[in-house]
Amino acid sequence: MNYKLLGKIIIILCLTPFMLGGSMQKPCNKDEKIKIYNSATGKVEIVNKVCKSDEEWKKILTPEQFRIMRLKGTEVAFTQTCPIPGKGQSGVYQCAGCGTDLFKYETKFDSKTGWPSFWEPVSELNIRLEQDNSFGMSRTEVICARCDAHLGHVFDDGPNPTGKRYCINTIALKLKELDNAQKGEKATFAAGCFWGVESAFRQLLGKGVISTRVGYTGGHTKNPTYKDVCSDETGHAEAVEVEYDPSIISYQKLLDIFWSIHDPTTPNRQGPDIGSQYRSAIFYHNLEQEKSAKESLARLEKSKKYKKKITTEIAEAKEFYPAEDYHQQYFEKNGIKPTCHL
Repeated sequence: MNYKLLGKIIIILCLTPFMLGGSMQKPCNKDEKIKIYNSATGKVEIVNKVCKSDEEWKKILTPEQFRIMRLKGTEVAFTQTCPIPGKGQSGVYQCAGCGTDLFKYETKFDSKTGWPSFWEPVSELNIRLEQDNSFGMSRTEVICARCDAHLGHVFDDGPNPTGKRYCINTIALKLKELDNAQKGEKATFAAGCFWGVESAFRQLLGKGVISTRVGYTGGHTKNPTYKDVCSDETGHAEAVEVEYDPSIISYQKLLDIFWSIHDPTTPNRQGPDIGSQYRSAIFYHNLEQEKSAKESLARLEKSKKYKKKITTEIAEAKEFYPAEDYHQQYFEKNGIKPTCHL
């Protein structure tokens, strides 16, 4: 095989869109309204699509950014340095073309591939996935939902909890740093099978709840699997970790929801699910949460709503082990309507 000739052919194929100078983007309707999640406010907003001509994009983007973002090119691996937040800060990576929030710094990981990699987008609303069969390969392209910029591709070889690797071109991103005051706070609850519990809290996405994930906590076994936890020997509870914006929704409101979606009087059981992994528990992350949880429980006991004794455990939050990918957002993935009513 003539590898030199093959290499030249590949280079020509990769550069053809750039050399032609024509846009590879689909027609854009500037009057089209779409939903975009704003990570700063924790709300879903209705916005217009960002539509520009090639000449307008060339005034905003560098030639390399234009080649990659508008002509669907790819930067050479290991040639760019992805910016990271300063010490004590977090951040969100935005689209370099329109500023749409794309990926949180906390979801970034080193994939050893030479491109920035993330295991989850800020929101599925903010990106669009399309089948890409170019160059004799079958891949899934990642596109900015608002301005249709090509960002990279997503693969099924990432880490837990999603198992995804969003492989993104560095220069398609810009970092917006956030100080600790701008980051969401965490709350962790166990109330039976975590599928339904997560579904209940996800009804508040955009209303103060930023994100959710299910996993295992409160036990003594490191890195437990679902099978391990189901043995009822690890001490872990099936739990949901909720990231929320306290300026929009209070921890007390989250506690009210927690009490409303399960029976806190059945020890180590919720309905047909039996075992310590299904216990009722509140895992507090600070002293203020501990105080609120205990006061909330006392008020519920005083209300005499339940004839039986409330058995809910209130304990300090320990290490949280994310559950396997197929457990995450289980109801949404399988088209199941929420069964816990708020």
